Amino acid sequence: MPGVALGCLVWQNPRAVSVVQAPWEPITAALDAGIGASWATGDEAYGQDPALRALLESRRTGYVLAVTRSTRVRINQGHTAVRADAVADHLPASAWHRQSAGAGAKGPRYYDWAWIEIDTDGHRHLLIRRNPHSGELAFYLCWSPRRVPLSELARVAGTRWRVEECFQATKGQVGLDHYQVRHWTAWHRHITLAMLALAFLAVLAADATPARTAQPNRHARGTDPIDLTVPEIRHLLGAFLVPPAMSPHSLLTWSNWRRLHQATARRCHYQRRLAEPSTG
Repeated sequence: MPGVALGCLVWQNPRAVSVVQAPWEPITAALDAGIGASWATGDEAYGQDPALRALLESRRTGYVLAVTRSTRVRINQGHTAVRADAVADHLPASAWHRQSAGAGAKGPRYYDWAWIEIDTDGHRHLLIRRNPHSGELAFYLCWSPRRVPLSELARVAGTRWRVEECFQATKGQVGLDHYQVRHWTAWHRHITLAMLALAFLAVLAADATPARTAQPNRHARGTDPIDLTVPEIRHLLGAFLVPPAMSPHSLLTWSNWRRLHQATARRCHYQRRLAEPSTG
């Protein structure tokens, strides 16, 4: 199912989409409806689809799409066809650069990244991500209508986690997975109500978040409680709708104490992650 995050179309779970329509149809519909998206990203099921890549290029929408390690690309200005994992095996140490793919609960998501041009105009790349601890590799085919730095491609690759986190929140907080799919209409109504409930909680959380200047590593320094989250707001609403034994003042005090404790844990995680040696 398509999702939108940070001006970037993100989608996954091809089984759910293919039941009703081809994977590129909801993307075309979203772009035709005027939804602005400068980038698209998706998992291997989408990255292996040349028709989808061609569609995005024709719509001038850049993409960072995961592909398998056996995907063949053309290097040396298109003269040599080689597997993606073979490219990674022959890269020198200087080709790898430590970049963050976005902020996580425990600090920036640092990976080692390398990229190599697979065309002659600098718009098409093979992007390789390496886990600095396990050495596990992931591969992406990338295209952009203009030249972009490596850090931008890494950022786009990391936006897929936003949708995965959204699915987890919808399952854990509003019961997206609490339905045995027996009929299409009933299932459609259930997921629509679940998404509406999550949207309501997300808007409340966004409204309660103070405006701040973008500071990716602020969690390593701040001493304030963490911002109100969707789970915390759901917990507080449940407590107010079904009055607990404690008073509202005690309930809010307890919530503030818990978020202070979570802020301390997050600060420690960020400080440790930022203290790790970086390369590139």
